[in-house]
Amino acid sequence: MLLCAALTLAAASLPAPAMALSAATLRSKLTSAVRAAGSSSGAYVSDLTANRVLFSSRASVGRIPASNEKLYTTAAALSRFGSQGRLHTDILISGAVDPDGLLGGNIYLRGGGDPTLSTSDINRLAALIKEAGIKRIDGGIVADESFLDSRRGGPASGFYFDGNMGGSLSALAVNRGLSSISSPATASASLLGSRLKKLKVLRGERTRLGKTPKSADRIARVSSPPISQLIELTNVPSDNFIAEMLIKDLGARFGSSGSTAAGAKVVRSYLRTVGITPDISDGSGLSRGNATSPRQLVTLLAAIHRSSDRSVFEDSLAVAGRSGTLAARMNGTAAEGHCRGKTGTLNNVSALSGLCRAANGHTIAFSLLMNSFLPADSHKLQDRAAVAIARYGD
Repeated sequence: MLLCAALTLAAASLPAPAMALSAATLRSKLTSAVRAAGSSSGAYVSDLTANRVLFSSRASVGRIPASNEKLYTTAAALSRFGSQGRLHTDILISGAVDPDGLLGGNIYLRGGGDPTLSTSDINRLAALIKEAGIKRIDGGIVADESFLDSRRGGPASGFYFDGNMGGSLSALAVNRGLSSISSPATASASLLGSRLKKLKVLRGERTRLGKTPKSADRIARVSSPPISQLIELTNVPSDNFIAEMLIKDLGARFGSSGSTAAGAKVVRSYLRTVGITPDISDGSGLSRGNATSPRQLVTLLAAIHRSSDRSVFEDSLAVAGRSGTLAARMNGTAAEGHCRGKTGTLNNVSALSGLCRAANGHTIAFSLLMNSFLPADSHKLQDRAAVAIARYGD
C-alpha cells in the first residue's frame, strides 16, 4: 500500500487558528481564482460537516474533466467489486495427466483483466504447473484474453494503442502488454512457455490465441492486489492504464461485455445511485467526450464521505505536498497534508477535485474545473483556492 494510505485528513494537525479565513473572505478568494480562469471554468465548494454550500460558480455546467474522470471509475470499481475484490489470472488444463506427468491436452492461460500482472506472476504460474505434476504437455499453451475485448486503446485514440495510456489493453497483459503491443496475450503465453522450458516442462504445439473450453479444469491462479490498492495505484499517480483496465473489468464482470462502452454503462448506473448523470466516455479521462460539472463531482465525494467506503476511497487520493500528482504542489502551505485530491490535465484542460480538512476541523469537498485555459496557469489558481479552503475557519 502506498504511503498516502497512512495519511488521513482527520489525523492531520490543523492549521494555526491565526490563519483562519471567514466565509466571506473565502468566497472572495475563490471568486478571484475562478474569474481569472475565464468563462470556461467552474467551481463548487461544500462544507460536508455543516452541510453548507460555501461557493458556487457555473457549478452545473458540464466541462471536460481530464483525469478527474478517474474518480468516477474508481468509485464504481470500489462499489461493485468491494474493497477486497481481486482480479485473477488462471491456468487451466484440458485432458488428463498420466502417471509419467504427460498432459494429454493444452495448457490454457486465461486472463482476468489484472492491470498489475507481472513477470513474477507468470513465473509463479509456471512453478504451480510443475508442482501439479506436469512434466510434459502434449498440446501447447493457449492464451485466452476473451474476458475483455481486443481493442488496445480507448476512445481518445479510436481504440488503437495510445502511448498516453502507458500500456496495451488486454485481459492478459503482462507488464502492461508493452512487450507486444499488437498481441499482449500471446506475449504473455510465450513468457510462460519460456519459463516452463527453464523448469524442464516441455510442450508440443506452439503458443496460440484461443478460448478456454468450459470443461477445462483450473489448476493454478494468481491474483491482483485488492481493489482498495488498485484504486490507490490509479488515483495517486493518475495511472491511465489501470483506469482503462478497470472500466473494461467492470463491463466484463457487471455489464454485457469486457468493453469500454459496457464498462461506462456500469459506471453510469452506479453514479445514478448517488444522484448524478455525467457523460462517461472512458475510464481515464483521456477522452474529450467526457463531460461533468463541479457540482456532480462534489456530489460524488459527499456521497462516498457518508458511506462505509469513505476511508478506502479517500485514502486513494493524492495528498497536497506529500504524494502522487500533488507531491510538488502546495508545499509549505496550509493545504499541505490537509487536502487530498485528484488532478486532471489535457491540452488547455485542468482540474482539481478533492477534500480538505479546514482550520475549523470541518471536511470541505471541492471541485475546480478549468477548460480553455493553460494547465500551468490553472495549477496556480487551483492551489491558491485549495489553500484558502484549508484556511477556512467560520
